[in-house]
Amino acid sequence: MNMFASVKETMQNFAIQQALSYIEGNPEENIPKLMELSDKLLPAGWYSQSRELIRQSIQQKDNWYQLILKLYDLDEGVRRAFFQNFLFNATLSGSATQFETAARHNCNVPWAILLDPTSACNLQCTGCWAAEYGHELNLSLETIDSIIRQGKELGVYMYIYTGGEPLMRKTDLLKICEMHPDCMFLSFTNGTLIDESFCKDMLRVKNFVPAISLEGFETANDSRRGAGTYQKVLHAMELLKTHHLPFGISACYTSQNYTDITSAEFYDFMIEQGALFVWFFHYMPVGNDAVPELLPNPEQRTEICRRIREFRKTKSIFSIDFQNDAQYVGGCIAGGRKYLHINAKGDVEPCVFIHYSNVNIHDTSLLGALKSPLFQAYHDRQPFNENMLMPCPMLENPQQLQEMVHVSGAQNTDYQSPESVDHLSAKTEPYAAQWKPAAETLWAEQQERKQQKGI
Repeated sequence: MNMFASVKETMQNFAIQQALSYIEGNPEENIPKLMELSDKLLPAGWYSQSRELIRQSIQQKDNWYQLILKLYDLDEGVRRAFFQNFLFNATLSGSATQFETAARHNCNVPWAILLDPTSACNLQCTGCWAAEYGHELNLSLETIDSIIRQGKELGVYMYIYTGGEPLMRKTDLLKICEMHPDCMFLSFTNGTLIDESFCKDMLRVKNFVPAISLEGFETANDSRRGAGTYQKVLHAMELLKTHHLPFGISACYTSQNYTDITSAEFYDFMIEQGALFVWFFHYMPVGNDAVPELLPNPEQRTEICRRIREFRKTKSIFSIDFQNDAQYVGGCIAGGRKYLHINAKGDVEPCVFIHYSNVNIHDTSLLGALKSPLFQAYHDRQPFNENMLMPCPMLENPQQLQEMVHVSGAQNTDYQSPESVDHLSAKTEPYAAQWKPAAETLWAEQQERKQQKGI
């Protein structure tokens, strides 16, 4: 029996109720029991590195262990739904089905699907790439439901909403949570539409988690998002914390704001507000009106990478730096390898930042989209660079994106101001050339440290 089939059979017979019972009660006593149970039931190589890190954190009672304990501050029903849907359905059982399906069809199958329920937004943020889609596009409730049903057949139980402002569609998103109680739903949001009523709805459905966008402290945030936005976000986070609900932060670093949002003060602020995770995104110069000057220079990006990795050792918040953490996931995760993006018109795109597509979800199945020319080009070329500090086909390897778009015949999906892939690549080629020497030096240093540790 291969590993995929073994994991599926294990999860089908997995004593989930026993595992969930370990999660409740005394965490210091029961979490080690849960790890022992997973070691007995799961194949030795399945998420072995992650399991070992958790085990070390439990033994050392470090900042990661403190983060685990914070899960016990959450509403009990929400916590159980998180473990059931995220850990068991999406990460263990779901991943096995994904890998099995990918092998059978010779294509990528994602761990998560990003959806734009709407292109509408209640704010007008400076430089927002989502605004390029216009404000009148929507995926119907029926279409979202169909995507999720197809996704679950492929083993996908993690769904992430982008936009636009997804909470402009609050009612439908909550209904989807009810229709698919076995899935986990996360939504990027500006946070201004989170109120008391919505918090109560989150407690009711149990499987919805907001990721609130912040550009730094009040001055920096409101200069982009509008006066008063920061205070509304503070109120939203206070409500979520009061109701014992999980949430995180989404932060885009640029040449202008990186010192603030990667500072110890900002980390401590996020933790104090109750955030469990922070996702850091590198500024992407997408769209004809994008400002390349906001791209961090090599020295700034190096400092960003250093800060985030250092704070990961000491701060009790889960952090991901999508541009600099590719070594942990084997390179670019787009093109369906770990995720894909479906915009509010239904165009299936390889990445939330790559606005090119040759297939629409209204005209084909999800599996058909994954086997389409552009997605197959991603599948056949990944990783785009052996240096994991240069993972992206747009930012660090722009010739790769140019070739894939041209060969596949993909069209730009910016309906307001279409941008050719050659125009986009012209903005990132200088950046790629400047970053390459620094990336090579950093990567060599990291590989040498791994060898010294015997990893």
